[in-house]
Amino acid sequence: MRFGEFKKALKTITQQMLSKQLKELEAHGIISRKVIQIMPPNVEYSLTEFGLSAMPILKSFSEWNKKNTRTISVKLNKNFEENRIK
Repeated sequence: MRFGEFKKALKTITQQMLSKQLKELEAHGIISRKVIQIMPPNVEYSLTEFGLSAMPILKSFSEWNKKNTRTISVKLNKNFEENRIK
């Protein structure tokens, strides 16, 4: 996946923050970065074997989030209101 594709998919993220996060993921071995030597140069990112090994966990967490979105939202809003009043 290219940087621009990430930027489109993550509309609210700044270019600086996206770049920082991609560098961290690469440093931790979760993604790999491949520079394609054409003009202009392109950079593509992909999951490493290590990154792919986390997919079942991430999918499970995503399903849990979908099932509990309302409860999570209520708890977060309640917590926010309690902390705001203090």
